[in-house]
Formats: sequence, structure tokens, C-alpha cells
Amino acid sequence: MLILLAIAITSITLAAMSPIATFAQNPVPVKVTEDLPPGPMQAKATTSCLECHEARIILQQRLSKGAWAKEVDKMVKWGAVVDANDRDALIDYLSTNFSPDRPPYEPPRTWIGKTAEKASATGAAAGKSK
Repeated sequence: MLILLAIAITSITLAAMSPIATFAQNPVPVKVTEDLPPGPMQAKATTSCLECHEARIILQQRLSKGAWAKEVDKMVKWGAVVDANDRDALIDYLSTNFSPDRPPYEPPRTWIGKTAEKASATGAAAGKSK
């Protein structure tokens, strides 16, 4: 019985020291951050919006100017800090960069294999059409 206990303790110790266990306990953080597009209100939008949201929440939106006005007003009611003098310029910035006529948001890939796979598939499709 004592031998089985010693084997079990040794096995647990060795498993905990393995590279796989170390990775599982200390995963490498993968964080893809994006910035809002450049413009005169980029800094204000970053300060006001990214206080609570990740940039991709804004980047994926495609709203009309009226819808952005409602969204900004709603966020101000919920605590977003937007100076009254900046409100209209912020709405202009958001509606210019994230309007319904803009192309859909494509999030960045975090795994190189998927990006390479997509690129090679796109290249193969392009080659077939020639």
C-alpha cells in the first residue's frame, strides 16, 4: 500500500512539472487589440467608449447617424463621459466610420494557421477564375 502511495505522489509531481501542465496552469495570453480609426475624435471616442467596451464592439457596428445619436445618448445616461460640446462631433465620427454603407467588420485572426489557410484558399480561388 505504501508503495502505491509513493507511486501516486511521484506521478502527480511529475505530471505537474510537465510542460503541458505548466502551459495549462500559465497559458500564454493572446490578446488582439485594435484601435479606433484615426480622426479628430479618435481620442475622445477611445476615452468615452473604450472605458467600458473593447474596440471591436464599436468596430463591428454599422449604424446610421440617427442610430449613433441614440446610442451615444443611451451610453451617456448609463454613465459614459461625453462632454456636451463633443457630442455632435463624436456622433459624426462614429457615423462616418461605422455607417451601414461601410464594409462589414472583419476581426483579426489570432491563429496564423487559419490566416494562411484562408489566404491560400483565396489565392487558389483567384487562380481558378483566370
